[in-house]
Amino acid sequence: MRSLKGAARLKTLAGATACVLLAVALATGAHAAPRAGDDGPAALAAFNKAFTEATRAMDNDAMLSLWEEDGVVLLPETPPLVGKAKIAAMLRQIPAEHPTLRMELFANRCFDEQVSGSWASEWCLEHQVLTEPGKPRFDSWGKMLLVLHRGPSGAWRLSREMWNQALPPAA
Repeated sequence: MRSLKGAARLKTLAGATACVLLAVALATGAHAAPRAGDDGPAALAAFNKAFTEATRAMDNDAMLSLWEEDGVVLLPETPPLVGKAKIAAMLRQIPAEHPTLRMELFANRCFDEQVSGSWASEWCLEHQVLTEPGKPRFDSWGKMLLVLHRGPSGAWRLSREMWNQALPPAA
């Protein structure tokens, strides 16, 4: 009788251990095997190119296609924008308030790309120059921290973006 209790206890312990190991593997992204041609720096470079092109063209639809539904934007001195609908509203507000605004320059360089399973992060230095007739030229530098998530389709999407003002790099 004692050996049956011991065997049942061992079986329960082994099952619990397997569940914990599975949970750890799922939580760390160990289950997300990289897809050929869709992993690491090349995939992030493709995302960054699409992000830069959408921003440069001031193409809000293209920009929104790069966001997850539950994305979050953190900008200085404003409440967080949580969800794609709020991000879309903010993007629509800019041309509504400034219909003659034009992007003269947008440059974006990203650094320290980190990929872990279906998650990635990087920080970027961006420079934008915007013009609007009758208004001073807007010339700004910013720093961004991006958190990206790769969904079932394999495409990287923005999950979180935090932006703040930056100084121009030393010449």
